[in-house]
Amino acid sequence: MAHPISQGFPLPLPPADPALPLGLYIHIPFCERKCPYCDFNTYAGLQARFTQTVDALCRELEEWAAPLAGRPITSVFVGGGTPTVLDAGELARLFETIRRCYWLAPGCEITCEANPGTVDRPKFHLLRDLGVNRLSLGVQSFQPEELAFLGRIHGVEDVYRAFDAARAAGFANINLDFIFGLPHQAPAAWADTLAQALALGPEHLSLYSLIVEPNTPLRHWVDSGQVDAPDDDEAGALYETALERLAAAGYVHYEVSNWARTTAPPNGDQSDNPTYACRHNLLYWRNQEYLGVGPGAHSHLRLVGPQGETVSRRWSNRKPVPSYAQRVLRGASVVDFSEELAVRVSMGETMMLGLRLVREGVAFARFERQHGADLRQVFADEVARLVAWGLLEEDAARVRLSRRGLMVGNQVFAAFV
Repeated sequence: MAHPISQGFPLPLPPADPALPLGLYIHIPFCERKCPYCDFNTYAGLQARFTQTVDALCRELEEWAAPLAGRPITSVFVGGGTPTVLDAGELARLFETIRRCYWLAPGCEITCEANPGTVDRPKFHLLRDLGVNRLSLGVQSFQPEELAFLGRIHGVEDVYRAFDAARAAGFANINLDFIFGLPHQAPAAWADTLAQALALGPEHLSLYSLIVEPNTPLRHWVDSGQVDAPDDDEAGALYETALERLAAAGYVHYEVSNWARTTAPPNGDQSDNPTYACRHNLLYWRNQEYLGVGPGAHSHLRLVGPQGETVSRRWSNRKPVPSYAQRVLRGASVVDFSEELAVRVSMGETMMLGLRLVREGVAFARFERQHGADLRQVFADEVARLVAWGLLEEDAARVRLSRRGLMVGNQVFAAFV
């Protein structure tokens, strides 16, 4: 790879294989307001940087087009931040660059994140016209006091208006994000949020437990005693409520934090994910390949080693918006961190990520195709121990979390890394 954006990579990409899935992630680092719990690489009040950043995003996309020629893009995810803070012209330029530079596979899933408080009906119609076929709305709660605690700029009625506008614009695949496990969150309030979410009938639901991340206002509030820390046992009880309510409503729990509807009755094959499972995130959980573009974006590609072997490499871009844009536009590398993954580390990450898929788990055949080794030999001791403890289930095709293991997933994942 000789182009300047990716200078510093000593190994070449393998010949293009159209059969291998490849995801494209584009990071929009802007929000109208930064939420106190958020540790993503996002910034508020940088409207003056929008145009230059879009220039840089388009340039980085153009630079990667030649090295990835021949690889079909199976999913595109535009996240942030709040991508919809960009104006119509900036969004149009971004999507035009994607379509001009990359081969989008038939049926490519194209997701864009949005905030119910910053978007309107014309913006949704624009996204549909630009080819977006999956919308992800950051709702977080249907309780006004919880929205205020989380620093959200929208109210409950904004969610209903945004959802109706998305449907009117033609979106038939909508995800709603929620956060649970707030300090002293009332079970009745969580049950009401779930009921309102289910009444809307979205195709996909993502439920995340609140985490107190370093260097956030929430961390300062907890450390200074202004706010109590979230309670793991309380969060676990709320999670179990979600498991029961969403299953009763017909949603398939396919990943630790994600549920989706299916358009056909289950066929009995537990490796199948529901129709509306997020295809882009499945790439992450299966430890497959993706290119990340934008400030702070992460990438994972498999390259060719000196003996013809496959080498996994991941890297991340510079986070500060001004220096990211300036370096891209003058043709300099924006890689901030890069590492070649040892074989055993890559195998361990396949286990850690794949076990998040509660139905699919880690299939022995997929593991062998990916790593050229038998999972049952590489991790024989770890799997035997976790099965004996009742945290994993094993059959002829795969290993996956048990119901008990689901409740202590992080402890299970840690056994492989």
